[in-house]
Amino acid sequence: MENPQGDTLNDRVSTAEIKFQTTHKPGVTDLRPLAEQDTEVDYVPWKNDQKIISKSLSAEFLKSPSLIRKQLCVKSLRKEISQEVGLPNDRWLVGGSLGSRNALLVFRSSALANSSETSVHLKPGHKMHITYRCVQAETKLLAKLLECHGITEAASNSNDFNLLWTGAHPKPGVLRSLAPHQRVNHFPRSYELTRKDRLYKNIERMQHAKGYKHFDFIPQTFLMPSEYKELCSSHHRIKGPWIIKPAASSRGRGIYIVETPTQVPLEEPVVVAKYISRPLLIKGHKCDLRLYVAVTSFDPLLIYIYEEGMVRFATVKYDTTHKQLWNPCMHLCNYSINKYHSDYVKSDDPSVENVGHKWTLSALLRHLKSQGKDTASLMSQVEDLVIKAILSSGNSIVTACKMFVPNAANCFELYGFDILIDENLKPWLLEVNLSPSLGCDSPLDVRLKSAMLSDLLTLVGIPAVDPILRPTTSPTNSNKSLKMKLSNCRRVHSADGLSNTLPKKNSNSRQSVNLSTASLTNEELKMLKNVKAQFERRGGFVRIFPAVDSWTKYSQYLEPVTGIPISGSNSSVPFSMMSQHNNNQILYMHLFPDVPMTPPILRDSKHYSRNSLDRKRDSSLDSVRKYESALSTPRQDRYERKLIQGHKSALGIMKKPVKETHSMDLKRQVSDLMKNGKRMSQVEARKTFSQYLCCVLKRISSNPNQEGHIEIVLKFLQKASSYLKSPFNVKIPSHKLSEKDRAAIVAKQLNDFLYLYNRETEMYAELDRPSQIPRDLFSDFLEHARECDLEEVLMLQNVQTVPNASVTNNTNSTTGGGAPVSNIQGLLLRCLPNLTGSSVCCRATDKKSVKVTPLS
Repeated sequence: MENPQGDTLNDRVSTAEIKFQTTHKPGVTDLRPLAEQDTEVDYVPWKNDQKIISKSLSAEFLKSPSLIRKQLCVKSLRKEISQEVGLPNDRWLVGGSLGSRNALLVFRSSALANSSETSVHLKPGHKMHITYRCVQAETKLLAKLLECHGITEAASNSNDFNLLWTGAHPKPGVLRSLAPHQRVNHFPRSYELTRKDRLYKNIERMQHAKGYKHFDFIPQTFLMPSEYKELCSSHHRIKGPWIIKPAASSRGRGIYIVETPTQVPLEEPVVVAKYISRPLLIKGHKCDLRLYVAVTSFDPLLIYIYEEGMVRFATVKYDTTHKQLWNPCMHLCNYSINKYHSDYVKSDDPSVENVGHKWTLSALLRHLKSQGKDTASLMSQVEDLVIKAILSSGNSIVTACKMFVPNAANCFELYGFDILIDENLKPWLLEVNLSPSLGCDSPLDVRLKSAMLSDLLTLVGIPAVDPILRPTTSPTNSNKSLKMKLSNCRRVHSADGLSNTLPKKNSNSRQSVNLSTASLTNEELKMLKNVKAQFERRGGFVRIFPAVDSWTKYSQYLEPVTGIPISGSNSSVPFSMMSQHNNNQILYMHLFPDVPMTPPILRDSKHYSRNSLDRKRDSSLDSVRKYESALSTPRQDRYERKLIQGHKSALGIMKKPVKETHSMDLKRQVSDLMKNGKRMSQVEARKTFSQYLCCVLKRISSNPNQEGHIEIVLKFLQKASSYLKSPFNVKIPSHKLSEKDRAAIVAKQLNDFLYLYNRETEMYAELDRPSQIPRDLFSDFLEHARECDLEEVLMLQNVQTVPNASVTNNTNSTTGGGAPVSNIQGLLLRCLPNLTGSSVCCRATDKKSVKVTPLS
């Protein structure tokens, strides 16, 4: 027998694979005929499922008209799904019961503490077969959190996912193909905010358009080499020092400080910014803030700051005389730099927030408040900085969203704002990170980031929808014609048009709001409903835009007709891309109906005179200020209160200690194969060498006083950089520094080299020849190998690549199972050319000489 679409019953997938959408409310029976109800049901191919055939299918059912058949399917599915739920729906779902089209997943960090197989299978994520994909991203914490909620990882080439988490900018084709239930963690053109050069240029345009005093939160910056003359001219007026940063890097890579413009490189594009020489010091150490900022929409603009952030300290005490500008462990607070210093202190107690070189934001604010500092003013300035930085880049992102994003809820963004506070408690924006690190190197990291990530996923709202069964939108429906777009944009909501609907008196305010709501289109009503529902799901996030005072402060930075952020230049958005709905103004009116939308009164005019209308405006503004002050106290309390939630244990399952005999046995098996003529593939050799470099990195960072190792690693880096496809500049630390400081600087550079080397290894994977070593054996060996085991296997590989290479027996072996006797210099400088591939080796001969910069 066949269903109406012609698929046989023997091909039926399962009960849950009949897709349906309905506005039917739980507990309410709709007695109207199905044809009159707002119900949509789609069929998919069928598979064997005798259980559901016996329950819901019968001869009468199969002979019924298609509408009745659909109705029976929907009723049967709802009954089955409701019986399968083992836990209360309201704990893991919001917006509706399981099976409802409005149901969204709820994420809790407490799930990490109870991730048994039984608890995972009872969660709606597992029942609805929800999946995620990760691309070029650090996902250990994310993957663990999603798995604990029953969400599995999809294949790398699959488009059947609910969440796409990527560390790079998604391509336009990926964005255009997104279905309504899919979410991706980036907006198009987010680089306008996260690239250092684009960020500065966008803020500079706003400075010219709206005045420097409104955008004075970024240090004076120049782009090299085009603005070198301007840098020299400025240096003559205000002396250095200057900090140099690559335009598109992260985690402290390539950052250093110079005193004069003559030390600035002109061969590559870099950003040169004025160094903030008087930072806030805590117990003599410089620090900066990492704040997590979520943007769930750019039109309307919705900005949230997570109530808890991270404070990162430099390891070496700050020297105000600037005699040690070459010491990054004194002047840079990046964790990726300071973690290699032997004096870096990690807190092992996740409940202690002010110990070691990493604090929480609330701990810093409480510390400053105890010293009589105005922390409320500080956080108000921080919020203002975040909003204005996003507004300065918002125009380009809104335009890209109109072009590439088919559904308003498809994209969201988690930005990492790095902010420095000076001695006057003024915040300065250093940079904005596209994909802030979710690495968890300490218990405090696990606790804060697990809580933040859980609240983020709940905030953005991931629909509880099976990705395979969800109906796909046809290209003809998703790409509306220009005529259809314009037909939905007839009514223009300008400032003048909406002013008539504002409440004039308190007694009539509710009636006016109702009238205004009734005049909204379905699209606008849906937007308002979604924003209110999102606010209820905010968890630990604090919404800073829109807020009660946002229209007074920031309406001057929005287009008066469309409401999108102004560009700061004469260029305008194309008419076909322009939304004629002022969503920001509509949203503000209905979220804060009692607050008048009166712009600030300019009193600096020579002909200004007060009248009765001005006095009325002043009285209304006074009420707004009272309202603002009443709301500021609870918001400030949220920034200063201790972190309540978050996973307090180590992330994942601790690995069982492996016996030394097991690692030796694995090494013996691999060595025997190689001695019998087998060879590692190029990718395997590179992975082995990378693992060996990780061992060297741990050694020099934990014990920096080993004689000669620092110099050997420096020589290796100078030679190895010529074999990389990506440019890599080696900085030689000054001999004026202590051994600890020099070791930390070299370790950081070795880590940067490893990052580039591993990234290029991934490029070789597609072109790599088949392996001659069993894959499982090699994986086990790499996981459990000691440093001496890696050395021996690498030397065997080197002998096979260069047959006349001499290898001294027992040079790289252990004595009686004890500590390895290492030959770092011989191995590092000999193996690298034979592990990079012939194409790279040939390329190295044509490459210009390696740039080595002394830090002195």
